[in-house]
Amino acid sequence: MSNSSSVENLFAAKGETVSFGERFQASEQFDRVFSEGMALVERSASYLDGEGRRESKGLPGQITVLYATESMRLTTRLLELASWLLIRRALKEGEITREEAESKRARVKLQTLGRPAHTKGFLDLPQGLRDLIDASFQLHDRIVQLDRAMVTQADEIDEDARINPVATQINALEQAFATGMRRTAVR
Repeated sequence: MSNSSSVENLFAAKGETVSFGERFQASEQFDRVFSEGMALVERSASYLDGEGRRESKGLPGQITVLYATESMRLTTRLLELASWLLIRRALKEGEITREEAESKRARVKLQTLGRPAHTKGFLDLPQGLRDLIDASFQLHDRIVQLDRAMVTQADEIDEDARINPVATQINALEQAFATGMRRTAVR
């Protein structure tokens, strides 16, 4: 029996849930996603400073504007993804606390700006840029899924309260009566 299986069995016996986020963050899979993400950042920077710059000089006027817009969006998206990855790695390495990680994570905007494939002139952009844009959205989609799965239990409780307003009221009543019971017992 592997060590991870025995840990899972221990939690299952106690009726506790194993945190996907903590488990994933400690795994080799996270290390692979981190490496892939950072490699994509480096590959994009290299392309935009080298081959991409040369390719953009030969583009017609409207496509030059589109190239500048999409390369800026690519850079912004990759910076956000790299920030997310670096925060998670710092938490994994014990360099920051969970509270610090959550505070920093709140500033990262994993928003999906319009997919440019439907933009007029997108197919006229150099293939290298289009490939990097596609790769960045694939990484973005993976990280958004991971981010959602790595929500802390406190956030899940808050989310349940937003989804179920009756649960919010029940929790408030339980807290009020628990506080009232303590005051009565003290008198």
